[in-house]
Amino acid sequence: MSKERQLEVLSPAGDFERLRTAVQYGADAVYLAGKQFGMRASQANFSEQELKEAVKFCHAHSTRVYLTVNILPHNAEIEQLPRYLELVRDAGVDAVIVSDIGTLAVVKRTTPELEIHISTQNGIVNYETACMLYELGAKRVVLARELSLAEIAEIRRKTPSDLEIEVFVHGAMCMSFSGRCVLSNYLTGRDANRGECAQPCRWGYYLMEEKRPGLYFPVFEDEKGSYILNAKDLCMLEYIDKLAEAGVDSLKIEGRAKSSYYVAVITNAYRIAVDDYLQNPAGFKLRPWLRGEVEKVSHRQYSTGFYFDTPTQYYENGGYIREYDIVAVTGAYQDGRLYLTQKNKFCEGDQVEILEPGKEPVLLVVRGMQDQAGQAIGAACHPEMALSIESDRAFLPLSVVRKKK
Repeated sequence: MSKERQLEVLSPAGDFERLRTAVQYGADAVYLAGKQFGMRASQANFSEQELKEAVKFCHAHSTRVYLTVNILPHNAEIEQLPRYLELVRDAGVDAVIVSDIGTLAVVKRTTPELEIHISTQNGIVNYETACMLYELGAKRVVLARELSLAEIAEIRRKTPSDLEIEVFVHGAMCMSFSGRCVLSNYLTGRDANRGECAQPCRWGYYLMEEKRPGLYFPVFEDEKGSYILNAKDLCMLEYIDKLAEAGVDSLKIEGRAKSSYYVAVITNAYRIAVDDYLQNPAGFKLRPWLRGEVEKVSHRQYSTGFYFDTPTQYYENGGYIREYDIVAVTGAYQDGRLYLTQKNKFCEGDQVEILEPGKEPVLLVVRGMQDQAGQAIGAACHPEMALSIESDRAFLPLSVVRKKK
């Protein structure tokens, strides 16, 4: 991590579009996956050539790239690992994120130039484990999500000063300890520990007692405790100062499977909050509009997870709250007209918000809508269509245009 900038903002990059968005909206580093060995088995992950291009793009913008190599590999996969690591090294990746101790050993033996980060799946909950992993070659540990700030601070005090500490600060939380779950494998045959989780913890469930067939009892939470699987989303935006005081080096945003709109909004919010903290640590206070920003992406109810000792993680519904849609991204500005690329339908007269990197969103009423040929239109109905609207100012290209549902 750069010595000039403490408190790294680390953003997810599920594909090249989301990677560019993370960089544009201020990420110090991104984490992504190749086509093998990553914990998100998605077709959108990066091929060898795409990985090289991603690293080149990020390094041109002073952004670091961390590659997930964090599945729990079986014997046949371990045999393929050395060659894959050589490709990763040659692509210029800054670090690999691993969870399996055997994978760590292979990295050290075959590609010792690669910086090693230990995944949250390793379940690091004490300083002895962190110190041992440091001795084995780890540059950074991503701590288990089940730790309080007080426990994190103790780990910081009792570990080498050059061992970096990374924690999750935003996004979805797994209902199993540090992501180690067999529920998906059991119910669907999709192994969560090899990147294929079907998220059955988000499904709706009822209980049925064996002697009362057909009589279903709801699963819910009351004052006596939790009886559910669903987890709230994590949000620590208001507590940047507390995370810094605990000795955290990197703030990780969850969401490689989420949209570029999510990446833009959440990266922007944490970038601004971190910069505000670094400018005035003693007087840090979150700008009120930033708290509203995290409500404008698709999310579950927010909580602070385990950070303040008492878990606030579970609730009765696995559904998402979604009040805003991205409707376009900005392009050029010329002669009082703002050129856009459509993402979802919007119409003449709609009130939209435009979010530029590092700034508070700007309200705008859509006027003077024209298609690419300059003909007046009443709505942008076609996916990715080019259009323009009247505007009294320019915006940075690829700024987000959104509308309340």
